[in-house]
Amino acid sequence: MAMTGMIFMFAAVLTCLGAGWTLKKRRVPSARAVLAALALGSLVLLYSGAGMAFAQGVQEAGTAAGWAFLGASLAAGLACIGAGIAVAVVGAAALGVVGEKPELLGSTLIYLGLAEGIAIYGLITALLILGKV
Repeated sequence: MAMTGMIFMFAAVLTCLGAGWTLKKRRVPSARAVLAALALGSLVLLYSGAGMAFAQGVQEAGTAAGWAFLGASLAAGLACIGAGIAVAVVGAAALGVVGEKPELLGSTLIYLGLAEGIAIYGLITALLILGKV
């Protein structure tokens, strides 16, 4: 299982590099193409990391620990992906607002902080799960 995870991680890195190389040739890359390439690479990385965590947990402490490691890795990974998407959307809107009205910079930073909080919630959930193992 660990070897499969390593293969998937290598494939995810190659996918991201290939997408970047392809999009570099374009003058203005399509936002959908960039998002699709990043989503594909991050999901493959998440799957491979979760699989490696599960395999390591089963080897060391049994099946229950493997499921706990799998749940913790999915909680942290999916929360970080969600936070990245939220920050991308909120950050783009915040830049537009600050360009129009620079005095609203403080308000937009609050919204960006709320979007970043999603990743912290996932990390806290993962730590709570790992604390029970």
